[in-house]
Amino acid sequence: MAKTTKAKRAAKRGAAAAKPPAKRSAAKLAPRARLPKVAPGELVTLLDFLRYAVSRFAEAGVVFAHGTTDPIAEAAFLIGEALHLHPDQFEMFASARVTAPEGAKILDLIERRVATRLPAAYLINKIYMRGVPFYVDERVIVPRSFIGELLDSHFDGGETSLIGDPAEVERVLDLCTGSGCLAILAARAFPFAAIDAVDLSKDALAVAARNVADHQLGDRITLHNGDLFAPLGDARYDLIITNPPYVDAEGMANLPAECRAEPAMAFDGGDDGLDIVRRILAEAKDHLTETGGLLCEIGRGRGLIDAEFPDLPLLWLDSEDSEGEVFWIAAADL
Repeated sequence: MAKTTKAKRAAKRGAAAAKPPAKRSAAKLAPRARLPKVAPGELVTLLDFLRYAVSRFAEAGVVFAHGTTDPIAEAAFLIGEALHLHPDQFEMFASARVTAPEGAKILDLIERRVATRLPAAYLINKIYMRGVPFYVDERVIVPRSFIGELLDSHFDGGETSLIGDPAEVERVLDLCTGSGCLAILAARAFPFAAIDAVDLSKDALAVAARNVADHQLGDRITLHNGDLFAPLGDARYDLIITNPPYVDAEGMANLPAECRAEPAMAFDGGDDGLDIVRRILAEAKDHLTETGGLLCEIGRGRGLIDAEFPDLPLLWLDSEDSEGEVFWIAAADL
């Protein structure tokens, strides 16, 4: 579930992803469309390929909901990774010429994105959050949470911080960790914290384990397989972060093809989308220290939460791309 300040800016300048296709063949999801013929020399620079990709995406009605939110960012993401460029480097090389083999690789990625409707991150097995790369494949939802940005803006010890010194945070819990991206970002935000990360999916935890190893955080992040707080015993935390499934039944029935390629359990929040959020609210207090707090993303369910829990002093936090989709509540107020 979605989207961050610097990451989006980087994406708009040219964002992200690279590696071989995920284990499940894209061809099994949709027939391979024939690549439109582009004569040699017609597309020369990175910007030429960017323009071509945007036109193809618009023509095909491609949906953008996986870390990039528009066709320009999506195109820059694919092109940059095909050329082994970090998102921040796209603008620098925008007018550079592309070799024939590079051009063929870019065109193939563009057409695979159109033909298969797989999220771009699955095609290259990579996504960036807050400029940090993570491995992803079809065993996990493509990371796009707002929480990564909020950790930077509201948990840094500054004037708008909801906590004191980040260096004094000792234990953090990431519920519904998926690929482990938020647990890893939390490890960066709280340099001395031990972090537990929980997910019900063993497949997702296999991906998380790869990311934890890639970021050399195995000594600080412990992965747990189980249902929310069940595998944690009576452990308590200074901070609980969670981006749980929160799509309602109507939303599940109308997911675009790109989202249907992702694990359904990572989306499905029950009839009104808040089944798991309610459980987290009910149980979080028993796993927080006295001065701790809960940071929870719920999508567009604020009205339902406010109506059902009118006595909870929830603080709704906005990010660059969201308004009222993440709340914070202190342990003392639960």
